[in-house]
Amino acid sequence: MAPPIVSKGKLSQGKPDLYLISEEDTIYEQDILRDPGSTKPWLAYIEFKFQHGSIHEQAYVLERACKQLPRSYKLWKTYLTLRTKHLGKLNPAIFASEYAKVNALFERALILLNKMPRIWEMYLEFLLLQPIITLTRRTFDRALRALPITQHNRIWALYRPFANSASGQTAIKIWRRYMQIHPEDAEDFIELLIEMGHYTEAVKQYMTILNNPKFRSKNGKGDYQLWSEMVDLLVTHAKEVETGDGTGIDVERIIRSGIERFADQRGKLWSGLATYWITRGSFEKARDVFEEGITTVMTVRDFTLIFEAYVEFEETITGQLMEEAAARSDKGVVDENADFDLDIRMMRFEQLMDRRPFLINDVLLRQNPNNVSEWNVRIGLWGDNKQEIVQTYTDAIEAIQPKKAVGRFHELWASYAKFYEKGATSEKAAKVPFKSVAELADTWIEWAEMELRNDNFEEAVKIMAKAVQAPKRSTVDYFDETLSPQQRVHKSWKLWAFYIDLVESVGTLDETKKVYERVFELRIATPQTVVNYANLLEESKYFEESFKIYERGLDLFSYPVAFELWNLYLTKAVDRKIGIERLRDLFEQAVEEVPPKFAKVLYLMYGNLEEERGLARHAMRIYERATRAVSDEDRADMFNFYITKSASNFGLPSTRPIYERAIAALPDKDARDMCLKFADMEKRLGEIDRARAIYGHASQFCDPRTSPAFWSKWEAFEVNHGNEDTFKEMLRIKRSVQAQYNTDVSFIASQALARSQQQPGGDDEDDGDAMAALEQARAPVGFVPSSTGPQGGNIKDGADVVAANPDAIDVDGMDDD
Repeated sequence: MAPPIVSKGKLSQGKPDLYLISEEDTIYEQDILRDPGSTKPWLAYIEFKFQHGSIHEQAYVLERACKQLPRSYKLWKTYLTLRTKHLGKLNPAIFASEYAKVNALFERALILLNKMPRIWEMYLEFLLLQPIITLTRRTFDRALRALPITQHNRIWALYRPFANSASGQTAIKIWRRYMQIHPEDAEDFIELLIEMGHYTEAVKQYMTILNNPKFRSKNGKGDYQLWSEMVDLLVTHAKEVETGDGTGIDVERIIRSGIERFADQRGKLWSGLATYWITRGSFEKARDVFEEGITTVMTVRDFTLIFEAYVEFEETITGQLMEEAAARSDKGVVDENADFDLDIRMMRFEQLMDRRPFLINDVLLRQNPNNVSEWNVRIGLWGDNKQEIVQTYTDAIEAIQPKKAVGRFHELWASYAKFYEKGATSEKAAKVPFKSVAELADTWIEWAEMELRNDNFEEAVKIMAKAVQAPKRSTVDYFDETLSPQQRVHKSWKLWAFYIDLVESVGTLDETKKVYERVFELRIATPQTVVNYANLLEESKYFEESFKIYERGLDLFSYPVAFELWNLYLTKAVDRKIGIERLRDLFEQAVEEVPPKFAKVLYLMYGNLEEERGLARHAMRIYERATRAVSDEDRADMFNFYITKSASNFGLPSTRPIYERAIAALPDKDARDMCLKFADMEKRLGEIDRARAIYGHASQFCDPRTSPAFWSKWEAFEVNHGNEDTFKEMLRIKRSVQAQYNTDVSFIASQALARSQQQPGGDDEDDGDAMAALEQARAPVGFVPSSTGPQGGNIKDGADVVAANPDAIDVDGMDDD
């Protein structure tokens, strides 16, 4: 055990105990006498004692120094450090007296150094080692009062752990003082309160920070997370939290404010509020909260959360009552009130489960009362309950805003009218400002169909006549959204189409014609209107009037609709066998402004008419005109048709000028095919030279590499009808044509690219390979000299072998044969 630092001799007034002063200290004592008001000689003296003196000597010198210079912070700090360090390993309970001496020393130091935070810190740290809570707490309070507020953080760093360890009311009071300066540490205070079981105080602290808009959580928690923690605390410790007036907490009001504040978490908060009342044993209040929750939430997710908690609550209560009933039954005890209560709760539970589809539907309708499909679902849920169905229809019509309706609002009105099967409902529906004209038109049609179902045909016609009623000259634009649907419905084609069908079915021809004429006056006729009107007149044997309708339709519509109308009109006119001159005038009108895309059919009809009822020469002129009028895609087919007709009517020689014009007019690909046909015709006529000339002409756009069929056919022709000179001339032309294509830069590039793409890995070939392919494309292939033999004469030994020309023919061998 370390000996206490106590001087064996008393310190007299300015007279030190000589036995604690050695000869070596004389020089330091003299320095002190020479300069008694300076700390420098004392510090040098103390440094010397720390190196060569005992702990008693060190304490003796420091005691004298502090007495002589009581305001020296450095001397006091050194002295206090020495004394506290000496007691650091001693038990404060056993050596309480020694600790008390040091405490007294600290008190002496603080008489003049009470503004020094480090002295206070040393004192407080030393007190924390001792089991004297009251003195320690009071010393902390003295330190806070003595030091300026800027230094308080140093004290609170020690005071807070002391408060936590002290616990009880002491800790709470200390933390309350601390919260006045540092409200940002409220979460730590709340955590301490929960650990200590002071749940009411913890909830109040939560309320304080949640009501402070400037509060920022040190742990990064948001408002909802803090709310959630508070609600969990209220629910979990519902019985421990003080409630009521005065100092109590209004839990229900708090949670309801959270429900209004956090709309996306209403399901959880409603369930929390109900659980709170369940914990407190107020089951009826809990049931009321559940009912309010499932009838006010706006999302299916929140509803599901509350409903599942509600069902679990009812199951638990019912299960407990059933267990009690079973226990009474085993004991033979009869309790009618308990049995009645069990029956009531069973009925409640069954009713709750039966209400689930309706409650979900209520949630969806609260989200959007303009959702027509959900109202239809609600109507379907009532089954055969007519009274509730009627009430639902009424509620839906009152709730839905027509302009915001989602779905077919008019169908809801139609269903309502069908349910009653009365016109009064439909008449009301016709006045509803629907979003679109189409919905209003459907409403009128449904009304008319209802009358038709009841065999009120005349009433249906009157309804439709009222629906399409409009001024004589209506300037209303069907697509003008600034006007109401009622102002535009008379231009609805769907409405007029139904009206026309209705009048055709139950009215006279004159009435039907008036309706059609009204459609034309309003300029809402469609191509189908024209066709239907014309067919109606045709069926009634009004052929001329039918033709006039087609002409009116042609005035209204341009191509491509006009093409279909002309097709029908001309077909009807030709079948009617009206005068040829009139038909010619009609066809001339038809082909006058016809686009090339639609010209082919009309010209063929025109030509067929001339062939059947006119002159063949006229038909040929029409076909000739057609070759110039049709589109490029149809021109080759038109020339072939023209040639066929000319050959059948005037013989093969008459087709020569047609072939010549076709070859000049058609693109190279079609011209090549036309040349082959032309040459075949001349060959059949025995005109070999003319055929050969045609082959020669066609050769200029037939590359031997891309059109091998042409050259094979010419070769066969020369084999059968030519001689050596003509065959060689053919070969010469072939080489010339190939050389021409070989020097065509664009053709060479395209061929080289095609070859590179056909080779595997062609995309990765370098520029050298591409150039090699290009060089190969430039080289003439199959060159045949004019000498006999496919190899061009004798080949000497060692000479390069010339590649054989596959197109060469052994003419000498042919002559021998």
